[in-house]
Amino acid sequence: MTATAPHEAGFSITVEPSGRHFTVQGDETILAAGIRQGIGLPYGCKDGACGSCKCKKLSGEVTLGPHQSKALSAEEQLAGYVLTCCAHPTSDVVLESRQVTEAGALPIRKMPVRVMALTRQSHDVMLVRLQLPAGEPLQFYAGQYVEFILRDGARRSYSMANAPHTLAQPGTGIELHLRHLPGGKFTDHVFGAMKEKEILRIEGPFGSFFLREDSDKPMILLASGTGFAPIKALLEHMQFKGIDRAATLYWGGRRPEDLYMDGWLREQMAQMPNLRYVPVVSNATPEDNWTGRTGFVHKAVLEDFADLSGHQVYACGAPIVVDSAKRDYVALAGLPEEEFYADAFTTEADKALP
Repeated sequence: MTATAPHEAGFSITVEPSGRHFTVQGDETILAAGIRQGIGLPYGCKDGACGSCKCKKLSGEVTLGPHQSKALSAEEQLAGYVLTCCAHPTSDVVLESRQVTEAGALPIRKMPVRVMALTRQSHDVMLVRLQLPAGEPLQFYAGQYVEFILRDGARRSYSMANAPHTLAQPGTGIELHLRHLPGGKFTDHVFGAMKEKEILRIEGPFGSFFLREDSDKPMILLASGTGFAPIKALLEHMQFKGIDRAATLYWGGRRPEDLYMDGWLREQMAQMPNLRYVPVVSNATPEDNWTGRTGFVHKAVLEDFADLSGHQVYACGAPIVVDSAKRDYVALAGLPEEEFYADAFTTEADKALP
């Protein structure tokens, strides 16, 4: 196909160094076409807000839709970088991008789910269990997310907090950790009118945040707030698979109660001798009687690890935490940029930023 082929016929996208290729149809973005065809491209928010899908364009032309400068700066754009989540090809394109999976992504499906249980973990965190349709297993990697499809077509994304093998256990279902954002269309409902047995619609799995099992490097697991959810799934998966790589988990919250599964974590440490846990609180009050680490959670890592050149980092939580961690770990501690795996929780407010 030549670069002058009509847009309706689709443009060919080739991903180097893997050599995999696929076709973009109509007004699809490169990422949407890749997901549809099971091409394992890295991504996070799909909304031009997180930068996880950024890659180098080696040849061809694209037009870029709206995105945030922190996800792709003007300098990066000039240097030939694109965000596949908002890039529309206007010719055949060759990209340089890490393949996320060798064999391609897992099938993405829409399905109804039933609310099995609602358990308040703290004043603003709800653990929601969802029952999947009988005979319809959801295949996913520990760390991936699903999207709720709301009645008006709006979507809300939440990471699954349990590993795939746990679905075989009766009464488990999919576990999600939802933080209440007052005024939030979906979380106001979750913390207000939602009842057990309510039927919702989800689609998934999405995302490229999961454990790279072909490495034996020691790991830093970094979570802020409910960014703990996919980290919990990684830990369950590691335990199930007998993966005993050294891992240090830093979990940050404003107050101690934000570390809403602290007890669960300490129980896991008894079964995972190579797991260390460092809770970090940024805004403790005198009545908290907090005697542990304080300050910004991503900085606690640098206080303990001056050299991250031999590590992998898995970071999840607020965009400010994830972005700061990547910048500082690469610049100050020598972490190879390609060993930073992240899932930034972009809220609707984040996505609406200019």
